[in-house]
Amino acid sequence: MTSRQTILDLFSGKKIEPQPAFSGLIHITAEGLQSEGLVFHEVHRDARKMAKASGATFKLSGMPSAVAPLDMVVEAEAIGAAIDFRESGEYSFPRMAKPLFPSTKFITSEIGDNYEVLNRGRIKLVCEALELLKEDIGGEAVVSGMIPGPFTLLLFLVEPGGLFADMKRDPSAVQAALSHLSSFLSRVAQVYRNAGADFITIHDMGGSPGFIGPAKYEQFAFPAEKSLIENLQKPRVLSVCGNVNRSLSLLAQTGADAVSVDQLTDLSQARKTLGETLLLGNIDPVAALWQGNEAEIKEAVKRAKEAGVDAIWPGCDLVPQSPLENIRALQNA
Repeated sequence: MTSRQTILDLFSGKKIEPQPAFSGLIHITAEGLQSEGLVFHEVHRDARKMAKASGATFKLSGMPSAVAPLDMVVEAEAIGAAIDFRESGEYSFPRMAKPLFPSTKFITSEIGDNYEVLNRGRIKLVCEALELLKEDIGGEAVVSGMIPGPFTLLLFLVEPGGLFADMKRDPSAVQAALSHLSSFLSRVAQVYRNAGADFITIHDMGGSPGFIGPAKYEQFAFPAEKSLIENLQKPRVLSVCGNVNRSLSLLAQTGADAVSVDQLTDLSQARKTLGETLLLGNIDPVAALWQGNEAEIKEAVKRAKEAGVDAIWPGCDLVPQSPLENIRALQNA
């Protein structure tokens, strides 16, 4: 049985021992880029380069997974945002050049139900990269299509002052905007699945209860995540950052097939609260996988397994400079 099939069996509900180590988040490495003769800022605007960068981690470390896109702002760009590809930074991820709207009301008035945005920006390019990944390594590794969560996308699109003012004064407008973005993201996820993604990872960093707090999460991010997940084809992974201990019961109610948490969340508590939902995590991508050594990684993996995770995942995106030997250690721990 291939590692790919083992992971697909896990997502289908089978108990897998030992727990596989993979990721649905960004996990490219500088060594992988160098092995393919790639420059980091170029991989975001060329489908073939994106696929090569993503597939290199599997080829060089054995980690049986790959992901596209390799940045978080593809969907914001499709809606109309200007993107700074940060060409002067050796390993700097693309980011918003500036917010697109002054307040959340523009999300519904300017975007509404117009989904022609699926044909704009880099969404088709990402689909081509997913097709290439599937063709190249899809027989041995799983391929994740990654999208931001609705609240994370909202943070990219709206001026922070306008957004947080609306959250206080006009929460219904924020909820309406999130509903529109949830519907849009579900369509993006579907075209990623059609292009070959085996599962969808919702990377809701900005909408995590560890970032906006449990109360705001329950009021705003949770309903939008739940709606999004209801409209996605299984398997669906929800990735949240920070300490989410006080919101684990809500995360269990999102409908996600798996929840990925980072090193700040109590895994034992998460295992107990999530019930039948798969628990993925929670190896520190900085202290362990970038700056740590084999012994530290093995100890972190041991703790995660003892706490009851169903699969070993980095707690967030890999730092590109993470040594390949550390990624191999993650596989062999």
